[in-house]
Amino acid sequence: MSIERIGVIGGGAWGTALAQIAAQGERETLLWAIEDDVVSAVNRIHENAIYLPGLKLERAIRATGNFSELAGCDAWLVATPAQHMRAVLERMPCPDMPLVLCSKGIEESSGELLHEVARQVCRTSPVAVLSGPTFAHEVAQGLPTAVTLAAEDLRLAERLRDRIAQPTFRIYVSDDVAGAEIGGAVKNVLAIACGVVEGRGLGQNARAALIARGFAEMRRFGLAFGAKRETLSGLSGLGDLVLTCSSTSSRNYSLGVGIGEGKRAADLLANRNTVAEGAFTAPVLARLARSNGVEMPIVDAVDALVAGRATVDEALDALLSRPPRAEGV
Repeated sequence: MSIERIGVIGGGAWGTALAQIAAQGERETLLWAIEDDVVSAVNRIHENAIYLPGLKLERAIRATGNFSELAGCDAWLVATPAQHMRAVLERMPCPDMPLVLCSKGIEESSGELLHEVARQVCRTSPVAVLSGPTFAHEVAQGLPTAVTLAAEDLRLAERLRDRIAQPTFRIYVSDDVAGAEIGGAVKNVLAIACGVVEGRGLGQNARAALIARGFAEMRRFGLAFGAKRETLSGLSGLGDLVLTCSSTSSRNYSLGVGIGEGKRAADLLANRNTVAEGAFTAPVLARLARSNGVEMPIVDAVDALVAGRATVDEALDALLSRPPRAEGV
């Protein structure tokens, strides 16, 4: 079956950017959004003035708030916040069409990866994961980007690649669904830690060390949960980690900067209209790591900071007072 008409679920910055990619070449693309203002603006002035202001969208994009219209699509790109994905999918008809999960996180209530959640809700839908170093505003502007698209059925991944890829949106296929998801989830938490380093004024050396040791934690966790080393070292792992740990365009990094400057995480989160997924992933990731014997001290520190159980100085002292060890472990 050919894949032509794409539906994008989620009218935030990332969902809108994906719709912009899918609509290249005047290919009809349906964007589902919960906000009436987003639906109206996309259809009326071809702009998402709330999440991507100032960017003209492809005229082939049509927005809707009606779930039933998505039934006419050949595949869905799911770009809802990770913690809301189950609830959104449960409200939608789930026909036998591919679901491409484009969110990054672990469901806090269940501790399950998002592809596991999707398979529970939409039991007959093939599931794929799209992940990698992707700031939404750059993707929407057509700046060069490379991502991983993972599906257990590589033929499905290749069909989706052939429909979605653009010269400036390069897709590498993989069969490592868990690995692609784990990299995207863990890097959000580590980006908060790197933001703390910036906000506290600890220097570039400290941030570089944190990225390297954070990647070691990502690798330990990923391998314990069945990921492949090459996936964790690729675009959806190391590539995404480097991006989000070095720019205030990252919502998680900017949250960490605020914490490092002495602000309360709860206050910072309350004043946002976008989601810093790492704040929700940190506690479940720390819990999963402990229950499976995976050592993740940086993740533990971020969990404590976000929950308000530790100050920045206390978290820093805990990390720096750890006993020395060989680098390869």
